[in-house]
Amino acid sequence: MIPASVRIFVCTEPQDMRRGFDALALTVRQVIGEDPRGGAVFVFASRRSDRVKVLWWDRNGYCLMYKRLHRALFRVPAADEPAQRSVVVDPKGFAELLRGVERTSRREGRNRS
Repeated sequence: MIPASVRIFVCTEPQDMRRGFDALALTVRQVIGEDPRGGAVFVFASRRSDRVKVLWWDRNGYCLMYKRLHRALFRVPAADEPAQRSVVVDPKGFAELLRGVERTSRREGRNRS
């Protein structure tokens, strides 16, 4: 998995999942205030919290992981302050985030046929 020394930033602002490598790297610089090539991992969630993209720099290029959950949601950690644009998590918190949580259905009380 990810070494404990690697910093993992979770962006607290929902992102458009159509954004690619360069747009997400720009978000890292402008919104999170970090260097996207600095060896850290950056996590971005969609507005509905059913998709995440993970961006990191690997020696000579960006890597991007994209995950979409079916019938589950990603639990993105909340910021301590309203102005905080990212939250740092440890590898265990990152693994929990990627695992997701079951979505509660609005139709649980209805009979599905």
